[in-house]
Amino acid sequence: MKKIAIIFCFFIASGFTYMDFISDEALADITKNVADAIRKGNASELSAYFNASIDLTVPGKEGSFSKAQAEQIVKEFFAKNTPKSFEIKHQGTSSDGSNYAIGTLVTNKGNFRCYFLVKTIANKSYIQQLQFDTDK
Repeated sequence: MKKIAIIFCFFIASGFTYMDFISDEALADITKNVADAIRKGNASELSAYFNASIDLTVPGKEGSFSKAQAEQIVKEFFAKNTPKSFEIKHQGTSSDGSNYAIGTLVTNKGNFRCYFLVKTIANKSYIQQLQFDTDK
């Protein structure tokens, strides 16, 4: 009976490790996909990762917006600032377990520091916060 209990515990522990690995892989995918959407200036593709409500900052606008409102604001931002390149400079995990990335967006009108925060809710990752600040 003890052997069965030990084997059962081993499989449960292995399952959690496997689930963590899947979530790390999924997180890497969302970070890559978000970076690709920013690089292409594709607001529609980017908004697929937005939470229902998102904290958004672009030059001239800042606040909490619905997914649809945020998509429109980002679309206008990309229309005025055509992306040439985007490179993630730093990424990590915050104290509450959220993941973030910081990068530089080069556009036809200048450079912007980009920050996005990804939170996992019910095993799905969403962008909770997105900022484009003028790079000085």
